[in-house]
Amino acid sequence: MTYRQHLTILGLLLAANVFSQALPTDGPLTLRPALQQLGERLLQHKTGSIVAINPANGEILCLATNTPQGSDVRQAIGKPNAPGSTFKTAQALTLLSEGIVTPATTVECHNGITDGNIKVGCHQHRSPLTLKEALAQSCNTWFLMTFASMINDDFMYASRDEAITIWRSYMQSMGLGGPMHIDIPGEQGGLLAGADYLNRRYKEGWDGKTIWWAGMGQGDVTCTPLQLCNLAVTIANRGWYFVPHIHKDTQNQRYLTKRQTKVAPEAYAPVVEGMRLAVEHGTATCIKASYPICGKTGTIENPGEDHSAFIAFAPINDPKIAICVYVEHGGFGADLAAPMAGLIIESYLKGKLSPKSEATATRLSKKTCK
Repeated sequence: MTYRQHLTILGLLLAANVFSQALPTDGPLTLRPALQQLGERLLQHKTGSIVAINPANGEILCLATNTPQGSDVRQAIGKPNAPGSTFKTAQALTLLSEGIVTPATTVECHNGITDGNIKVGCHQHRSPLTLKEALAQSCNTWFLMTFASMINDDFMYASRDEAITIWRSYMQSMGLGGPMHIDIPGEQGGLLAGADYLNRRYKEGWDGKTIWWAGMGQGDVTCTPLQLCNLAVTIANRGWYFVPHIHKDTQNQRYLTKRQTKVAPEAYAPVVEGMRLAVEHGTATCIKASYPICGKTGTIENPGEDHSAFIAFAPINDPKIAICVYVEHGGFGADLAAPMAGLIIESYLKGKLSPKSEATATRLSKKTCK
């Protein structure tokens, strides 16, 4: 990065109130100017963020944000939202580690699931699906049912309080639920329902079906785009990460200490396979690349148009980049977030966009989301 490029990015971050007096602003940053510029371009006329991290060392490669008032880094690190189906990757890792499911576990799904007056829809897909197929097709029924079965399992767990506490410990080990203490002020943690929280909220009692929405990344769970990007990092690395940071050549041991997740090592292979299948034949086939990308779409229900989310890493082996794109009111995860992520990945791995991808970037940058 040239000195001029460093000053340009530093100016953008200062304008967004990223730095405080307690944080030094001298020294090189880890951001890649080309990725930062492309991310800001893609986010024009939208509210959202793009976070990209080097899985090998935790360096933040891109931290692009946009709001109606302009760039605001809090959009990426300080505004937790429901993660939607991107969260199914963390669910799968937890369920596999606890032995609740195996890669061969199947669940019947016919356009969703009905329980009393509650109807949860699902994509059109064949049935039943195995775990990797459920990830690829983003089957809501598969994850609602298996998550509820974990919470209600009175053979493995002495109580539902114990089950949810163990579930939460897995999520926390993946960097979810609380601040990771990155080197930028203003970071927020989000929500991971724990026993105390649930006992206060549901005073008349709760069980797996009360909170099953968390199985598909809705309800009593929220994350920041930064946390979701770091989740992709942990999967890319098959179980470890460095705390993300924006200052290059840091000597702070917080950012140089490798952190292990609680997930069983053997749980990663089927989840990686499912994420790869999502791009090849599932919900993220909009991404076309000559290198293997693993990804997971997310469509977040809320008042108004759905939010569009996507997490990914590439290549599948020896990953160089992990990414999260989160666009408010952007629609289905494959509508905006996934193709935007594909462009960032291409720019980083190839050094530039192809003419066809450049045309796609221009088209996406003109799209308005409200």
